[in-house]
Amino acid sequence: MKIIGITGGIGAGKTSVLNYIQKKYKARIVMADLVAHMLEEPGQKCYYSIVETFGSGILNSDMTINRQKLAQIVFDDEAKRLKLNAIVHPAVKEYIVNEIGEERKNNKIDYFIIEAALLLDDKYDLICDKVWYIYTEENLRRERLKASRGYSDEKITDIVKTQLTESAFREKCDMVIDNNLSEEDTYAQIDAALREEH
Repeated sequence: MKIIGITGGIGAGKTSVLNYIQKKYKARIVMADLVAHMLEEPGQKCYYSIVETFGSGILNSDMTINRQKLAQIVFDDEAKRLKLNAIVHPAVKEYIVNEIGEERKNNKIDYFIIEAALLLDDKYDLICDKVWYIYTEENLRRERLKASRGYSDEKITDIVKTQLTESAFREKCDMVIDNNLSEEDTYAQIDAALREEH
């Protein structure tokens, strides 16, 4: 079983890459964001620490965490963002490492894929056999984000500023998947990269 990390800037098309791998290969796909959401549910590992740190004002009436309120609190405040990350990121990583162990024992898949925007910041590259950078030009990413998520230019700029630069991604990743052309072109690159791994 090979462990492959997939990263790239917002709007790069990581989800379509993952969907293709899921359909065509014996792979388990774990998205760090979804793991984080699960661990922030009531009764889960990060829930009480987050509520204790940020107060009950972030809760919905059903006691779940209101992600929008939490995001507003941490977005403009670096210290608070770091506090939140210090609660969530280690727990997410621990969960993923445990899942890798389980999949190794079960021995039913060829690839364990980890998708995370902060894959390199959080040192997931140390547990991956290879790290792929999904590269898409910024103007194309902007078009996609406006169309698919309704984001404004300003919001996209704010998010892009918090992410690694293209040169930093390229420097730290083992493989670049160029996602600027057709889907077929991207899929051919994925197939070639996975053949190389197997």
